[in-house]
Amino acid sequence: MTACWRLIRPHQWLKNLMIFFPAFLSGSIVQPGVAQRGVLPMIAFCLGSSATYVFNDLLDAPRDRNHPRKSRRPIASGMVRPRSAVIFALLLVVGALGIALLVPGIFPVLLVSYLLISVCYSLKLKDVAIVDIFCIAAGFILRLEAGGGTLGVTISEWLFLTVFLLSVFLSTGKRLCEQRGLGEGAGFHRKSLDGYPPGFLDIAMAMTGAAVLVTYTMYSLSKAYLIYTVPLCTFGLFRYALRVKAGEGGDPTEALLKDFPLFVTGLLWVIMVASGIYR
Repeated sequence: MTACWRLIRPHQWLKNLMIFFPAFLSGSIVQPGVAQRGVLPMIAFCLGSSATYVFNDLLDAPRDRNHPRKSRRPIASGMVRPRSAVIFALLLVVGALGIALLVPGIFPVLLVSYLLISVCYSLKLKDVAIVDIFCIAAGFILRLEAGGGTLGVTISEWLFLTVFLLSVFLSTGKRLCEQRGLGEGAGFHRKSLDGYPPGFLDIAMAMTGAAVLVTYTMYSLSKAYLIYTVPLCTFGLFRYALRVKAGEGGDPTEALLKDFPLFVTGLLWVIMVASGIYR
């Protein structure tokens, strides 16, 4: 049971809170029934994303066994048999699709799109430089659009750009941390890393980080109460970049949960936004 729990990576479900962001930022999440409508989509994305993690681990198991950290994953370490993992992944997919069909509107299409992109990513696209980063970013955008469509909130252009660029920034940081940590053997563990020349990911991370600040600032100007969160977001971006350059890990979810300054920054952002909208 413990191995299966590790296999589905429940800590990564934090990403699926993106579904509630449009309603939270618009101030409508406290309206009767709004938050409740996001529960089923949230569960569906949790099951679907966990299924893609299992599928990805199945394909990566041979290489993961030679990785200093990933060798401890349930499939790579032999704690979970491949056949059991396949059955488990199929059950998760069936559960996700079954729940998605209960949600009206375009949500089932968005979830299926997410699953298809994730499968293509695991099969081939994760080995293609730049494309791998954009595939990860697409997952965040689909979550955002799913939240807007399900909860009846229009996604503004600046919010769309902010989420897209932030996801590219975080994904680039993750790849940079992997490239630096694995050294000359980086390409063996992840082929796409061989496609990034020295210094490219540093430049890409700096570019997208700066772009995030611009788009988020423009978004905050449309909502006066958000302008005071720009310095906080700047600190958060700098802190994440510092973690990456220091080799402390580039996984966004793990960074948020394990890095105390980042966790406090995120918590303060939620408090400040909530106080500005719902006071």
